[in-house]
Amino acid sequence: MTKSLTVDPAKVRASGKITIPDIPINQYTFDLDTEVGRYGKDGMVQMLHDMIAVRTFESMLDSIKKTGGWQGVEYNHRGPAHLGIGQEAAYVGQSFVLTPDDFIFGSHRSHGEILSKSFSAARQYEDADLEAVMKGFLDGETLGLAEEIGYENLRELSENFILFGTLAEIFARKAGFNRGMGGSMHAFFQPFGSMPNNAIVGGSAPIATGAALYKRINRKPGIVVANVGDAALGCGPVWEAIQLASMDQYRTLWREEDGGNPPIMYNFFNNFYGMGGQTSGETMGYDVLARVGAGVNPEAMHAERVDGINPLAVADAVTRKKKILEEGRGPVLMDTLTYRFSGHSPSDASSYRDKAEVDLWEEVDCIKTYSELLISNGLVSQGDIDDFSAKFTEKLTKVLVLASDDEKCPRVGPEYVENAMFSNTPTGAMEEGESEITLEDNPRIKALSKKIRSSRDENGKPVSKMKMFQFRDALFEAMIHRFSVDPTMAAWGEENRDWGGAFAVYRGLTEALPYRRLFNSPISEAAIVGAGVGYAICGGRAVAELMYCDFLGRSGDEVFNQMAKWQAMAAGLIKMPLVLRVSVGNKYGAQHSQDWTALTAHIPGLKVYFPATPTDAKGMLNLALHGTDPVVFFESQQLYDKGEDFEEGGVPEGYYETPEGEPAIRREGKDITIATLGATLYRALEAADILEEKYGMSAEVIDLRFVCPLNYDKLIESVKKTGRLLLSSDACERGSVLQDVAQNVQSLAFDALDAPVTIVGSRNTVIPAAELEKTFFPQPEWMIDAIHERIVPLPGHTPTTNQTEGELARRNRLGI
Repeated sequence: MTKSLTVDPAKVRASGKITIPDIPINQYTFDLDTEVGRYGKDGMVQMLHDMIAVRTFESMLDSIKKTGGWQGVEYNHRGPAHLGIGQEAAYVGQSFVLTPDDFIFGSHRSHGEILSKSFSAARQYEDADLEAVMKGFLDGETLGLAEEIGYENLRELSENFILFGTLAEIFARKAGFNRGMGGSMHAFFQPFGSMPNNAIVGGSAPIATGAALYKRINRKPGIVVANVGDAALGCGPVWEAIQLASMDQYRTLWREEDGGNPPIMYNFFNNFYGMGGQTSGETMGYDVLARVGAGVNPEAMHAERVDGINPLAVADAVTRKKKILEEGRGPVLMDTLTYRFSGHSPSDASSYRDKAEVDLWEEVDCIKTYSELLISNGLVSQGDIDDFSAKFTEKLTKVLVLASDDEKCPRVGPEYVENAMFSNTPTGAMEEGESEITLEDNPRIKALSKKIRSSRDENGKPVSKMKMFQFRDALFEAMIHRFSVDPTMAAWGEENRDWGGAFAVYRGLTEALPYRRLFNSPISEAAIVGAGVGYAICGGRAVAELMYCDFLGRSGDEVFNQMAKWQAMAAGLIKMPLVLRVSVGNKYGAQHSQDWTALTAHIPGLKVYFPATPTDAKGMLNLALHGTDPVVFFESQQLYDKGEDFEEGGVPEGYYETPEGEPAIRREGKDITIATLGATLYRALEAADILEEKYGMSAEVIDLRFVCPLNYDKLIESVKKTGRLLLSSDACERGSVLQDVAQNVQSLAFDALDAPVTIVGSRNTVIPAAELEKTFFPQPEWMIDAIHERIVPLPGHTPTTNQTEGELARRNRLGI
């Protein structure tokens, strides 16, 4: 049942003032006994070793990019190398106290995070488990090459494995951690908790939030860290992610056993620069970055500024913050001070900062100062440090030789890139989980059992809306089925829960599901979709909803750069069981009524579905929810109350799936083919009736149903029979999906065509008010006139709209 949270005017109108909690700044103080008790002497020295390893690794990359070689090994690395030389203490201190169950999502400057997190995780594995991870990864291919570098024990071999896997990935090699598909900016190694890193500034924040939701919803151990730079505070998706993680409902509406807020830390590696813009004093106004936590929640996000030049200070803070997150009291914000001596990239001469500033920071270089701390306390000698550095350099040189060898370490071919985009592997095992849903008692299921599942009754008479099983009901049946068989599935968006979704698709789910599996989100479209990406990456099934197609613009990066690309960039090592439900509107004017299927069609890596009948709404959503690929699922608001016109016996009651990519013939004909996408189908059928009745022309009407993938066989077969093709949809005609369909048909069936393929789309203008929509969306008379003017003259026909070739040319001259 709906749980109401009363907003009491007496409370919210009462006078008072807000007290901001103190925000600690660089509070750490060193105590030898304390730190030896925490990490042991060997552990404290190991931190230095990890820092030196990261510094040496990145210095090697810097040399290769600038000089074409390192330690006598020549190599031309064409890809990027965004370095964090100087930030090693921040990386190592953070990773050192995290477990393999703790996840780190980073940025394009992430080599140090990958190495330090992997070193830390590997040390925590039992020998047998560590060996199993390495042998099982890529069928042992990476391990086999790592063994050639030389080692004395399993721990040394794991270091070889980490160094080689990372460098081979940076060099785009097949044995790299992601088969070379991610490269420098996207590399990761999930078994060690090093999660996908992101080339988009701030891109990790929403995705990491979804990973934290996955841990909380599915009760998995560990916390999640979103590492971003200080300049990322200017990015909207970062703020949206923070809002999603900070919602009150985790503590007010979710059950106590569901654990509270998602366990996420937003860690800002604050090096004072965003590429060449100086955040401190120039492009930001916060003075102290940790201050911004005070604007988020009463706890000020437990924000703290930490001295990231000292790995012990970072480790201390992360340990304390992890406890807060495990108790469900997050999220946490950390402002980790650091400094990069390297430029934004090796081609950056750092002209935006002066040498005097760099000199000041070099005086407190983290490796220099931490080495001095260990030496002064008798934990290590300079000779020991020099010996380690020399041995590591020798090892890394061997790694470089191997990773740059084209014969021993080749790259994947173009066919691999093609095959990595989609997993095409429907789920099976997850369906064995225990269900939290009792379908028999659900009030909507009971109500639907009494409805007529066709648009006409047994006598052929139209069924009233109240008695008819509708398009929205079909979507509901698919959703509740998958919720009942997949315990990882969760759905969120605006108005998802108590309202039942903006278009009543989710009514009945509120009574069936606990909050953690169906909840309202903030009005934060980037976070809605980005969290879905992170949730899916971790192995959960997510359904995110954008109320209107127009809001794709607010979530653009998450859809086009994240949702679409991670399966390929990860070389198929992760899957993306994420369905994004998007409604295509009408009645609401220019900013709420657009069909943007073309935007999603243009982006490789997305599957795009657009059902037009209730039977397909259920069958295609079943298909999307059963698969492990990202699907943008378009739904026309014109169809939510539509009944089933085509399926004999109405919408099937049991489980079924619509065959992927297959168009459906809705009406057979022999003189012309009319193919549509979306709600335009029904206007095309009206046009077919007119053609038959007035002009004796038999039209075959095909519902494409799918944008990607799309099997053209049925369409080509029809065109070969009729010799003519008209395409229509509610999208603006210019640049629409139908332009691509027309081009492909003309390439695949040119000899069969008796006339050019003709497209009738919506006007290339902004969408007017509802009262004027018939002047914007394709109408049956437009289709008839277009056939007459551009395909075949219709005897005795008098056009009522201008569909001539001259009109087409005029509109293009004017940009309409």
